[in-house]
Amino acid sequence: MTLRSVSRSLSPSNLSVPLSVAAAAAVRFAAPFEPAGATMLSITAFCIVLWVGNLFSPAYTGVLCIGLIGLAFSLDLALSGFRSPATWLIAFGLVMGEATRRSGLAGWAGRWVIHRVSGDAPSTDAARTYRRLLVSLSAAGLLLVLVIPVGIVRVLVLAPVVLEVGRRFDSRRVRLGLFFGPILITYLGTAGVLTGGSPNIVVLGIFESITGASIAWTEWFVLMFPVMGVGRLLVIVGVVYALYRPTSELQLEPDRAETHAIGGSERRMLAILLAGVGVWVTDVFHGLHPVYGAMLVVVLAFLPVVGVADFEETLGDVDFSILFFVAAVLAIGQGLTQTNVATALAERLLAVVPADASLFVVLAIVFAFTVLLMFVISGLAAASVVTPVVSAFAADAGLPVLPITLTEVTALMMPVFPYQSAVLVVILAYEIVDARELIRVVAAVTLATIVLLVPIQLAILSIAA
Repeated sequence: MTLRSVSRSLSPSNLSVPLSVAAAAAVRFAAPFEPAGATMLSITAFCIVLWVGNLFSPAYTGVLCIGLIGLAFSLDLALSGFRSPATWLIAFGLVMGEATRRSGLAGWAGRWVIHRVSGDAPSTDAARTYRRLLVSLSAAGLLLVLVIPVGIVRVLVLAPVVLEVGRRFDSRRVRLGLFFGPILITYLGTAGVLTGGSPNIVVLGIFESITGASIAWTEWFVLMFPVMGVGRLLVIVGVVYALYRPTSELQLEPDRAETHAIGGSERRMLAILLAGVGVWVTDVFHGLHPVYGAMLVVVLAFLPVVGVADFEETLGDVDFSILFFVAAVLAIGQGLTQTNVATALAERLLAVVPADASLFVVLAIVFAFTVLLMFVISGLAAASVVTPVVSAFAADAGLPVLPITLTEVTALMMPVFPYQSAVLVVILAYEIVDARELIRVVAAVTLATIVLLVPIQLAILSIAA
């Protein structure tokens, strides 16, 4: 099964194009905005329906979106997304992921974890080994969030490792558990780290363009990682283990890997990644944008003698098409702000919030607003629509922008259906899981997170403000 066949199987029908045209026309003539604002919202509706319908690739729709914005407004606005550091952070992240794969570091890490957990001989207690592997591999998936800033890349790096580990067990339930645990935390742990994935970077880019300020990597980490990183790791492991408990007859084959020693290429790549992390975690001192850390990793990874791969060969294997999607999303956000649509929507949101509401209640409403919006558009598209709205809302209401923005980020990592995230579509490309089973697990994790972790996270943001 290919990723393209999965994508097509998720398409509602070929009615996406007429539906998108109808939605755009309805918004253009019915939206209560000035002509420029109605046009911008019309283009947004047109692209959202195409993204949801999934008839075309998100990147192709992104190119179409950029062209429409250019024709309706200006080329400067249409191409504004390509000037954003957020777009280039994602580009460097894609290259980082491919360099990590080529260096052999991903393969070595998987073998090392297996060896440390279960040794070279089959365990006398296979169920106990399964539990240890589930926790260890999931923790490794969360650590990848710190060093690889693109969720899709982390899934592509980690999936072959966890699938190979799962083959040592004779139970499909256990193989699914070992797949879901690490893969879901390396994706859903995105909210805990600023450089964790595309939604964060899109939100950061729009936040910077609207407020003129930025968010420090360390500040984001302190406010978000304890709950949305470590806390979510515990929730995911708990939910996955509850859904995929092993039977008493579980059998485990021995680890036949020839060596667990780290080689020179793997060692250099690990040191290079740690250098990039060093730039990110010290931004409170130097103030450099996170893109500089990713840039440093790319420069060192391909530097003669020091590097681990050939630059031109590696770039030939990297799919940069997602950048058109990201650039279109950022252009939508900028357009909604410039045409005052975001401000008008913020006023409507402000009318829903009680005048004497506490910051915690406001954050809860923003969270619910974002989660509900994600049922009709994908996470990245939701980020482009919601960020200008909540930023304008915070400014009009005299509320701190940072906690409201981080609440939105928290909500963006509460998916249920595959169309809400390209990462979930990538997960479906692996034949071990079908759409129904993926929805079941992701929905259970999202529900448990909302009940157990979101109140704690909103309380932390309220107190920090």
